[in-house]
Amino acid sequence: MAQNHQMASRCMLLSSERLTNSLYHKLLSLPIADKLHVDPESIGEASVDFGLIVREIPVAVLRPSHPEDIAILVAFAYNKFPIPFTISARGCGHSVRGQAMARDGVVVDMTSLGNKTTVSWSQSLGHYADVGGQQLWIDVLEETLKHGVAPVSWTDYLYLTVGGTLSNAGISGGTFRYGPQISNVYEMDVITGTGHFLTCSPHENPELFHSVLGGLGQFGIITRARIALGPAPKRAKWVKMLYSDFSAFTTDQERLISRHRRDQDEVLDYVEGQLFMRRNSDSWISFFSSLDHPRLMSLVTEHELLYCIEVAKFYDECTQSAVDKDLEKILKDLSHGPEFLYQKDVGYVDFLNRVRVGEMVLREQGLWNVPHPWLNLFVPKSRIADFNTGVFKNIVLKKNMTTELVLIYPMNNDKWDDRMSAVIPDEDVFYAVGFLHSSGFEDWQEFDLQNKEVLHFCEDNGIKQYLPNYSTESDWIQHFGPKWRKFEENKAQFDPKMLLSPGQNIFNHNQGMNSKIDGV
Repeated sequence: MAQNHQMASRCMLLSSERLTNSLYHKLLSLPIADKLHVDPESIGEASVDFGLIVREIPVAVLRPSHPEDIAILVAFAYNKFPIPFTISARGCGHSVRGQAMARDGVVVDMTSLGNKTTVSWSQSLGHYADVGGQQLWIDVLEETLKHGVAPVSWTDYLYLTVGGTLSNAGISGGTFRYGPQISNVYEMDVITGTGHFLTCSPHENPELFHSVLGGLGQFGIITRARIALGPAPKRAKWVKMLYSDFSAFTTDQERLISRHRRDQDEVLDYVEGQLFMRRNSDSWISFFSSLDHPRLMSLVTEHELLYCIEVAKFYDECTQSAVDKDLEKILKDLSHGPEFLYQKDVGYVDFLNRVRVGEMVLREQGLWNVPHPWLNLFVPKSRIADFNTGVFKNIVLKKNMTTELVLIYPMNNDKWDDRMSAVIPDEDVFYAVGFLHSSGFEDWQEFDLQNKEVLHFCEDNGIKQYLPNYSTESDWIQHFGPKWRKFEENKAQFDPKMLLSPGQNIFNHNQGMNSKIDGV
């Protein structure tokens, strides 16, 4: 049996090598041959991601000059090559489980398309921006601010591409009010898995539009998105409040997000939350004055777990005189102790780009390019108290190994569009929970074991993964639930040969099973 298995493995390897060599030579016949790269640096960069856990080696990397270059590649894979090869669009590689990789296929380096943001106005839409799918949100912000406007929906980290976040959802503390980024898109240009270059919107090719948004890259490559803009604030009141009682913490969070109309004045722009422990104090204590550090460490030692509500209210010259009074009304009667409210006044861009500050510190310390065994979840409101007991107390606290940020904050279901591919719990309010682990190259598996314990708890409690990572069809069917049939139908329509985004392991299960996981 062992000899047969070894022989089969060698045959598969030889077959793969022949296919790889054949593919490379066929690619050289294309008019985009001069934009294909096979040098070790290009291949090496496309073989890893921010997670530094999975490595998949492509045949080549395409650095397109125009979206048409991508369409040529996809059309060739679909129409001309006898054995279809896979293609994955890659922005800055901030996936954590190989989602933007293409073993023995071609990775498209979207960043080579350059930056172009066009701000416009129409009577029906107001201000909007046409941006490339390859563009970073920080670049979109800088360009739109020149016109006094900015996108209304954000992620916490701005050095992500537009196409990347729209393929997932794009969430942050503003989602409760403005919805995820996928709910703030008017139109897109998409290259489907058949090589067709299509414009789509809720009125033109609506099936493609809704499937691509939150579709994990399965139906097309986003080359342009028309996104909603609003007036750009100038500054932010940034507040953190501490709780030792989880019920009081979630009750106050849910109360804060219950006011969520866009045209309201006495409403917050951002609501998030964090789990504070002594073990992960380096991830949260820098916000506070050094004079408060001893008291905070004493408090977290006493209670073991603390919960922090983090909020922000934006303002400009017109609202400056009223912002303090509005904020006081909003935060009135919350259950935190008055001595545990901490406030800063910062620039709008400084607030949006706050994670970058921490990134630069970690880079200087050599702690940025390390494995990131992250786990992100959507927890129904009805299960969040059980999650606190079953996960935060009985797993995270007992194992005492979590040293990085743990996020926990609620969102409103009615800000999401159920026609889109993204999957959320079927309750009016649900929570995003994120374990943003960093580890050494030798111990990331220990964090993965903790993640598996957490997921085992989730299986029986209606809890969904955000940025999901599964390797079997049955797991994906369970994840998508009632949306699976439509998801499968859309795949058959827009990418029938299953060329796109194989690293998600939704329809390319063999690739997922053979992924090389080694903490590169």
